[in-house]
Amino acid sequence: MRIEPYLQFNGNCAQALEYYRQHLHGTDLCLMPFRGTPGQEQVKEDWYDKIMHGSVQLGPTMLMGSDGGCSEDGATGMRGSSVCLTLDTPEEAEQAFDALARDGAIQMPLQETFWAKRFGMLKDQFGVAWMVNCLKEPA
Repeated sequence: MRIEPYLQFNGNCAQALEYYRQHLHGTDLCLMPFRGTPGQEQVKEDWYDKIMHGSVQLGPTMLMGSDGGCSEDGATGMRGSSVCLTLDTPEEAEQAFDALARDGAIQMPLQETFWAKRFGMLKDQFGVAWMVNCLKEPA
């Protein structure tokens, strides 16, 4: 079993998934706009080129998203959850945290904790809450 996050954006899904592909070393970016699909009938014309479904492969996890668009005002953003990104080395954690924090808001700086070599929390420039984690070896 795998759990794969599906994020709801409000018009910037393509930019977000491309940013994650570039800065989190993703592959296989897929962006499917509303235009030309049955979903086109459910959005206003200025949303035809927004993303009905998108995905990017991040290691073994597929991160998926959409521009919401099914409601009059689009998605309202994520509340009450975070995407936890677990990395193998402190250096990888620092690189990912710095990239995600760019133009975002840091809630907890990346630092060593009693359970992790590095752990930090932030909300990125796209409004997605992240936890960046690099675990300590079990004792």
